[in-house]
Amino acid sequence: MNLLPKAAQLILAAPKTAPPQNCRQFWGWLNAVFNKVDYERIKAVGPDRAAAEWLLRCGAKVRYQGFDRWQHDYNALPTGPLGRYKIQAIDAAESCIMFRGFDHLDGLEHLQEIKFNKNIYIEDVCLERLSKIENLQSSLRRMEVVSCGNVTDRGILALHHFANLEHLFLSDLPGLKQKDRTVETLQTALPKLEIELDLD
Repeated sequence: MNLLPKAAQLILAAPKTAPPQNCRQFWGWLNAVFNKVDYERIKAVGPDRAAAEWLLRCGAKVRYQGFDRWQHDYNALPTGPLGRYKIQAIDAAESCIMFRGFDHLDGLEHLQEIKFNKNIYIEDVCLERLSKIENLQSSLRRMEVVSCGNVTDRGILALHHFANLEHLFLSDLPGLKQKDRTVETLQTALPKLEIELDLD
């Protein structure tokens, strides 16, 4: 016996179609709102707290220095003295972070690891912007760029600014058209970097 109303049965039985264009536009607009930088908020609570609020609001996770647990619940962000919690790692998998929010990363001094995985808004300009943040040029140690279809060779080459980068994992990046040349160039610029590839 089917307990669903007839109207619900018809909806479930209907062929699946792509979401309408105006629906995609709405989500793009909403994601842009989530990425808006509030510079007054950064001044008030410090760069690490403001960045954590931005990242969690957009669906990413953070791990603080001295902690093993990932923070993913915006409403459970730790409180305490300003500056006590320093972001050490960011897992931005399937989040909606985009270029316009990257100013949140400017003041992070302890960030060692970033994971981009299935991020539709991550593109070359994001990686180029990231590579120009002086604090990160020396602090970043590990990075993953996986299934980010808008990243090309240009974006990966920008990573040569991270002088202390130790491990880079690249996978499922259809935008890389000259992968061998790009990897070789990056490896020459950063001879201590271990590059792990899964690009076939």
